[in-house]
Amino acid sequence: MRHISDTERRVRLARRHGIAPTWRLGDVESATRAMTVLHATEAPSVFLSLFARVDRLEVGDVEKAFFVEWTVVRQLAMRRTLFVFPRDLLPAALGSASARTAAQERRALLKYVAASGITTDPDEWWTRTSELLLQHLAEGGPVTAAEVAGLDPRFEGRITVGTGRWTTEVPLGPRLLTLLGAEGRVVRAGNRGHWRQARPTWGVTEQVLGEPVTPLDSHDGYRELVRRWLATFGPGTEADIVWWLGATKTVVRRALAELDATQVSLDAGDVGWVLPDDVEPPADPDEEPWAALLPVLDPTTMGWKQRDFYLDPDDKAYLFDTNGNAGTTAWWNGRIVGCWVQDDDARVRVVLRPGRAEEIGPGGVAALDVESERLTDWLDGVVISSVYKSQQMKSATLP
Repeated sequence: MRHISDTERRVRLARRHGIAPTWRLGDVESATRAMTVLHATEAPSVFLSLFARVDRLEVGDVEKAFFVEWTVVRQLAMRRTLFVFPRDLLPAALGSASARTAAQERRALLKYVAASGITTDPDEWWTRTSELLLQHLAEGGPVTAAEVAGLDPRFEGRITVGTGRWTTEVPLGPRLLTLLGAEGRVVRAGNRGHWRQARPTWGVTEQVLGEPVTPLDSHDGYRELVRRWLATFGPGTEADIVWWLGATKTVVRRALAELDATQVSLDAGDVGWVLPDDVEPPADPDEEPWAALLPVLDPTTMGWKQRDFYLDPDDKAYLFDTNGNAGTTAWWNGRIVGCWVQDDDARVRVVLRPGRAEEIGPGGVAALDVESERLTDWLDGVVISSVYKSQQMKSATLP
């Protein structure tokens, strides 16, 4: 069994993820494909994740890929999380992770509409209501979630969601779109807000993309997602893949076997997995020291469940929230050393964890300052807000 050290893992990360300046990628599509998917829970993170990986990126480049050429598509998938997929990976997602999420969404929605007194036959209601909404979209074009209720009285009203003390009333219309989106029958057709805001319009998938998307069967879809993950994040443990995929050990083990994935040993004592043609070390293992600033929920930060090779365990509570969501991160030579925030004048400022300035030295501090200036210039006064602020981000922005 070949051993892959943490140092080699960090070299792989720098090159494959395109975040070391000398390894940046050429465009939106290649950067998205390099990461398998991008996290899209917060709209700004998509742009900032791409900016970290693509030189001379402009906002218009991203919007063109999303809403003109449709080479990348937002889709609800693994762990009921919104991701950006390369167009060619969409069939795999729709047949596997998205289908799993859609089944969960459907059970919840039908339970809520019945409990809210909207129908006594939830299955028949969903068949009729979903087809009616698709007909309205096909004839009238894309709409926002807020506009759904105005299309037909049957889309109006509110439903009570949650259980026990944790219940709330929500409009029915957006929940209809969420489920249709998880099923792949509608997609985000545009955005009516600033690029840092998510105000999507929704349209029928075949009309928006110009062709139908035929899902792979679940088995093939999961196997392809695991293959892409290994190409991006390998080596990783079984626990890493199960967590990222939001699936079962049985699904992951079957995919690994069919891919002929190869076991390797890791510094932590765990068994990792790589694709069979990815066992050998890099031809040039030496990597120039590098700095990078990544946004909230960046796919590199969130790619593994077991993160000790790039994150000091003592720093986790300061840089991640209690649910494991990552705030902004500052990287030096393959390890997270702090976060970044914006001051009142919208300038980006790196906040290092205690002791890290001495650890990375003046060269590391200077390289992070270069990245701060680069990001400040690109944002050009735009202030990025987030609901996933880490403890260190919050303390760094206190008056």
